[in-house]
Amino acid sequence: MTSDKEPQQDFLAGQLLIAMPNMGDPRFERSVILICAHDTDHAMGVIVNKRLDDVEFDDLLTQLDIEPAENAQYTDVFFGGPVQTERGLVLHTSDYEIDKTLTLPGGLALTATRDILIDIGGREPKRTAPARYLLAIGHAGWGAGQLEQEIAMNAWLHCDADDDLIFNGSHDDAWNGALAKLGVTSAMLSREWASVRDSGQPLN
Repeated sequence: MTSDKEPQQDFLAGQLLIAMPNMGDPRFERSVILICAHDTDHAMGVIVNKRLDDVEFDDLLTQLDIEPAENAQYTDVFFGGPVQTERGLVLHTSDYEIDKTLTLPGGLALTATRDILIDIGGREPKRTAPARYLLAIGHAGWGAGQLEQEIAMNAWLHCDADDDLIFNGSHDDAWNGALAKLGVTSAMLSREWASVRDSGQPLN
């Protein structure tokens, strides 16, 4: 017989993950990741602070047979993570919604269709583009319990999402800004991590 009151899992959808200074995977070094989905079976998120300097949005549109608008080349493209790097997706404000839009906690949304690319960068959009958006290639993914284990091993911190950190898109500034939301700096974390590493105790 099961209890009517099951223990509540502390899921992180809608939160920002912040890579710790000891992050061993160079793909996630100094990363800030918006967690879009998290449950007992998996977690999925998008890195929001790693711009791809060698990828042009107008070139991507052309490859998809979408005629770019004149200003399409000014839209940055980001590395969203190492999973499905052949697919693009758009994080955006919730003023834009179509059938396949996923609503996220905290007033944001995620759409991964050709339609939104037309609307944000095509010469003939069908709808008004979202007020703020971030285009990413690929995403980050974790299997059952994997993210929780990495957090327990002090690979990640997390904090509430912040639209400015997500959409202003500036990289080391976003990482430092996310840390600042927790009242810490990279120098403080580096010292704490060195102490934890030497003592073998978890970082609280």
